Parts: sequence; structure tokens; C-alpha cells
Amino acid sequence: MISLFLSILFVLSLQSVEAQNKIDNFFKPSDTLNIKRQKTVIITEAALATATLIGLNQIWYADYPKSDFHFINDNDEWLQMDKVGHFYSAYHLGRFGAEALNWSGASTKKQLIYGAGVGFAFLTAVEVLDGYSAEWGASSGDLIANAAGTALYISQELLWKEQRITPKFSFHTTQYAYQNPDKLGKSFNEQVLKDYNGQTYWLSANVHSFAKQTKIPKWFNIAIGYGAEAMLSGNNKNQISGFGQNPASFRQFYLSFDVDLAKINIKSHFFKTLFSVLNTIKIPAPTLEYTANKGFKGHLIYF
Repeated sequence: MISLFLSILFVLSLQSVEAQNKIDNFFKPSDTLNIKRQKTVIITEAALATATLIGLNQIWYADYPKSDFHFINDNDEWLQMDKVGHFYSAYHLGRFGAEALNWSGASTKKQLIYGAGVGFAFLTAVEVLDGYSAEWGASSGDLIANAAGTALYISQELLWKEQRITPKFSFHTTQYAYQNPDKLGKSFNEQVLKDYNGQTYWLSANVHSFAKQTKIPKWFNIAIGYGAEAMLSGNNKNQISGFGQNPASFRQFYLSFDVDLAKINIKSHFFKTLFSVLNTIKIPAPTLEYTANKGFKGHLIYF
């Protein structure tokens, strides 16, 4: 009876290992061009982009009147937090596009031209929707930020053949969202996207990549962050009720530690893919903050 039980456990363990191997092999990049995978990448990206744009048009733009295509100048709004967000989004959408083509075995040239360009192309399409909306308008600042994010990815691949500097994101809830929930979000999910007061964008630099002869861990990063606070709307001349002197909007600068999950040495291609996705987020860590109105401030853990 015991031998039968042990035999069943052994068979189940073999099946589990086999299943894990199949999953890992699926995520392993192809050494040569895999036409089936490449078609899957192209069809999936096209379908996701189309569905997202249609959804945005119905949810975001449908209730507002249309207009002729036009540009607006919103470069002085939100203390440029929205522009940094465009930079961040273009970088990572492009990075994911390039990594997806790498998974299919496409050449480096195609990864950089077609993969990394996905982010810029998609966000440009969003700008077109903005341009035809009477409520908004296409923004030259957004387009420049989109191009800059794409350029950061491509330039590092051409210069170093690796990503040494990675844009990252962190968020914490703020008291300002409750004063203008229509603009800054009513739920947590909305606030992550809309409340610029709680957003921080980082440039996370991998120290070992710049000092390869040292014994510094390959995953160790130094991150420089940017944020802004006391904003109830895009117009920075806010009147914030309930906070005494109605403080003016101000910028925040941060210095912190981080981890580059892409540099952690693991064999599993599944976890490499998972870490690549998670590498968009800055880990909580001790942080030094500077603002012009308050000077330096330390945070034991900041997110």
C-alpha cells in the first residue's frame, strides 16, 4: 500500500515537472525566427491596440462633442507630471513590443523598428483621438514625451545592448483626490491613473552595468524620482480649501535605492517574463526627498 502511494506521488511529481517544463519552454525566446510566434505577436498586439482604442473612444470620448483636428498647448499643466507619464508609458510599451518580437526570434533590427515603435504608434493614435475631441486636443508636448520614451529604449540597445536606465513608477493615495474626485479619481484604481499628487516617476540606474569590475550586486540600482503635489486640476493656480494657507503646487525630487529585476540571475523563462513585467514598478525603499519649500526630508520607506 505504501509502495503504491509512493509510486503515485512519483508519477504526479514527474507530471508536475513536465508541466513546468512546458510552461518554461513556451516563454523561452526562439533562437531563430518562429513564423507562428511572430504571427501570434502581430495579431495579439493589433487586436489589443484596436480593442483599447475602440474602448477609449466609447468610454472616454463618446460623451463629448467632436471637432476638427486641433492642437492645444498644455505643457504647463500638472507641473509636467502628465508628460513624464507619457515618457514612461512609451518606453515600456516599446520595451514589451521589442521583447515580444525577441520571443518570436525576430532580428534585433525588427525588434527596434517594429517592436520598440509600438508604444509611440499607439500613443500617437490616442493623440489623434484627443485632437478630434472638442474637450481636449492633440498635444505637441505629449508627442515629444512619447518620442523621448521610445528613444530611451532604442538608444540604450544601440549603445549598450542592454537597458541600464529604466523608467519606473510608484504611487500612494493622497488627501487631494477626495477634494476633486471627478478630476483625480473616486476609487483607488482611478486614482492610480488620475491623481498626479500620488504618482512618482523614477529613472532607475543599474550600478553594476556602469561599474562591471566591481563587486556591486548586478541587481542593485540607484533611482532618481520626480513628483508634484497640491494639484487639484491641470491649472497649477489651485485654490485648495481646508488646508490653511491654500498652498501652491510644488515639485518633489527623490533619491532612493531600487532593484533591477531583469538583472536577477534565474534560469526560469517564466519568471524572467514575470520579472520583466514587474520591473516597471519601483520597490519601496528608504528615500531622501527634496522640495524647494520644505528642503530635505527622509522617508524610512517610500512608495
